[in-house]
Amino acid sequence: MRSPGLNFFPAMRLRFPVTARLTRSSEFARVRTDGRAFHGKTMVVSVLRNVPPAGTRIGFITSRRIGGAVMRNRARRRLREVIRADRPQLLAGCWIVIIAKTAAATAPFLDVQNEWRNLAKRAGVLLLDL
Repeated sequence: MRSPGLNFFPAMRLRFPVTARLTRSSEFARVRTDGRAFHGKTMVVSVLRNVPPAGTRIGFITSRRIGGAVMRNRARRRLREVIRADRPQLLAGCWIVIIAKTAAATAPFLDVQNEWRNLAKRAGVLLLDL
C-alpha cells in the first residue's frame, strides 16, 4: 500500500469507460460507409470525423477469422490497452472503429502499439507525436 506522503504526482485516470465505446451496429455501419479506412498488418482503422457529440468514441471488431474465443479476446484486450493509453491525445468529435487482423493476437505488443500510432497519425486523429 502506498504511503500518503510519498505520492509526488497525482495519478491520471486512463480508464476506457463504456461511454467512450461504439456499441450499436448502426454506429459501426455509419463509420464503415461514411468514414475512411487505413490498413496495416495487424489492424484496420476506420475514422469518421465531425460527429456531433464532442467526445471520441471507439469500437472494436474481432471476427472468428482471428481464431477461437481465447485469441479473439486476447486481440481485443491488446487493442483496448493500446487505445486506453493514447485516448487523451485523440482528436475530439470522431468515431473510430478498429478491426483486428489475425496478427493482432500474436504480434509483439510494441509492434501493435507502433502500428496503431502510425495509422492514427495517417488518419489525423492523434494530436501529439508520441
